[in-house]
Amino acid sequence: MPFINPLKLKYPIVIRVTGLIGVSLVMLNFLIFPRFLNTREFEDVNQVIIENVDIPQTQQIDNTPPPVRPSIPVPSDDEDIADDLTLDELDFDDFNLDAPPPPPSGPRVVFIPYDDPPVAITPIRPVYPEIAQEAGIEGVVIVQAFIDEKGRVKDTLILKGVPNTGLDEAAMEAIRKTRFRPAKQRERPVGVWISIPVNFKLK
Repeated sequence: MPFINPLKLKYPIVIRVTGLIGVSLVMLNFLIFPRFLNTREFEDVNQVIIENVDIPQTQQIDNTPPPVRPSIPVPSDDEDIADDLTLDELDFDDFNLDAPPPPPSGPRVVFIPYDDPPVAITPIRPVYPEIAQEAGIEGVVIVQAFIDEKGRVKDTLILKGVPNTGLDEAAMEAIRKTRFRPAKQRERPVGVWISIPVNFKLK
């Protein structure tokens, strides 16, 4: 008679009993211990209150000047002006287009201090131009002259004159022919610039 192991005969029963006990323990574990609940508390957050502030609109100031009004042509009351008048028909002979004499150049006139001004030894006698006599022109010509340390006139300029009459040239010529006592600076003769008026007057 062969030998039969008792554990081999009881193996199915042991497996069933062991499985039943394991299932019972798992069920008992769920019943005894409560479930883990994911409870999370949030902290109170301070609520930020946003206030709506009405900002006034910035006023733009316009500093630009107003535009210039266009000029309106005004009809002339003078009926003597012809509409078809051209520049060739105008008479420009009555217009005085004489330009004033140019000012004396700076480098030629240099101020030199002096104690005693130059004095004319002989009187200044200009020759009256015939064209000015016939036209009855009179006036005063102011000549600026440089008189050296020997009393001789070396240079002349017109400060104020009567152009296109010959008076300016006659005044400068008369001053050039005149001898002067030179100016003195600390008792020494020096060359200086002086202004000399020459009067032209008809008798």
